[in-house]
Amino acid sequence: MQIEKRKKLLLVLLISGSVLAISMTFYFYQVFLSPNTLQDKQEPYLLKIPTGSVYTQVADQLYNEKVINEALSFSFVAKLLGYQEAVKPGLYQVEPDMSNLDLVRMLRAGNQIPVQVTFNTIRTKEELAEKITANLEVSEEQFLELLQDSVYIRSFDFEEETVLSLFIPNTYEFWWNTSAEGVFERMQEEYQKFWTEERKQKAAALGLSQKEVSTLASIVQAESQKSDERARIAGVYLNRLRIGMALQADPTLVFAAGDFSIKRLTAKQMAIDSPYNTYKYTGLPPGPINLPDINSLDAVLNAESHNYLYFCAKEDFSGYHSFAVSYSEHLNNARRYQRALNAANIY
Repeated sequence: MQIEKRKKLLLVLLISGSVLAISMTFYFYQVFLSPNTLQDKQEPYLLKIPTGSVYTQVADQLYNEKVINEALSFSFVAKLLGYQEAVKPGLYQVEPDMSNLDLVRMLRAGNQIPVQVTFNTIRTKEELAEKITANLEVSEEQFLELLQDSVYIRSFDFEEETVLSLFIPNTYEFWWNTSAEGVFERMQEEYQKFWTEERKQKAAALGLSQKEVSTLASIVQAESQKSDERARIAGVYLNRLRIGMALQADPTLVFAAGDFSIKRLTAKQMAIDSPYNTYKYTGLPPGPINLPDINSLDAVLNAESHNYLYFCAKEDFSGYHSFAVSYSEHLNNARRYQRALNAANIY
């Protein structure tokens, strides 16, 4: 009789244990492995975790934005895996139906996604700061402050007038939480990649430093939107530099005036006393007047060899230019263009 009771008790214990084990297994499966993100949604969620964030901020954002369905289970897994004390800033892509385990592992490992940073057609430091920080955590003001910090700029071997040369226009991938200093360091790496030994040798053959190439390229770029004639325009300016002739580049006067809406120069702009007034001062200005793109930089490095000393916009407003060897020929080209401007009421 006693043996029968023991058997029954053992059986009850075995059954209870099995039920408990199954329940616990199911519970842990639910907590760790069952879907808990963006239920009934098809698009991922981009989670931005700012620098300095703590766990409660991350958890609150996930729950308030309805990224996670059940907050308690997420917090349990986060605590168990040590994420609550190891929050990493960045941009994370949360996919629909992720489990707590997958989500916490991703966040704890800092497996964020990169963002694309594109900048081109830049004329001022303010425009660069706006474009380069558009998809980054760092603010426009923070980056601009560094861009205008003469001491910091000199650590990269640039001056306030030449620092724009450091930034080669392109599309780059960054981590969202890259600091302003991190952006500078990355741009220095890209600058060094661009300036290959071949490009350095071409610059040296022209008698120009890398910074001077950027300055001349910025003028060439401002003169023409037609990439197929930039090498010819570069050749004109190089010819002038060789003989000590003033560059007389209209875009440098526009830059000196600080008014990019100017369509036609007047005597007032011609009289501006500025090192960027290439009618008044010979040689290159102190630095670039915009951010020259790769096409413009290579146009200078691969400038056409010719005898042209002058060029003038064509009177058909095609964007192309008429080139001349002699000043008298240039005057004829200029008169045709001026008549076209007058006819179009452009003053």
